[in-house]
Amino acid sequence: MNKMEIKFDALSQNEAFARLAVSGFLLYKNPGINDMEDIKMAVSEAVTNSIIHAYKDGGTVRIYCEIHENEFMVTVEDYGKGIEDIALARRPLYTSKPHEERSGMGFTIMETFMDSISVSSEKDKGTKIIMYKELK
Repeated sequence: MNKMEIKFDALSQNEAFARLAVSGFLLYKNPGINDMEDIKMAVSEAVTNSIIHAYKDGGTVRIYCEIHENEFMVTVEDYGKGIEDIALARRPLYTSKPHEERSGMGFTIMETFMDSISVSSEKDKGTKIIMYKELK
């Protein structure tokens, strides 16, 4: 098993850093281009959701990754306001911020590019997204 953890400020400019940090962690496994792009896209969406929706005045995003043989797991967690209705938030095209021209496709993209995802959230304590991908 190999693991990694990072924490960073919930700022939009850190989304690219998060994507690159996770892909850099995976490099030693020599994943296929498709797997790497899928993981980067899913991480981008999860981190962007934390940055946009979790905090009003800034906060922290935590990423934790593990690799067990060919199974990759990534957790994206924030400590913000939480998601009131996870089932509603996971519906395609739903957005809690339509005035900001959000597409409402974040969870759909994560579900499409990863083998499985789970979402847990608690009001005023934050949200945790755990995603898995079998590396080919």
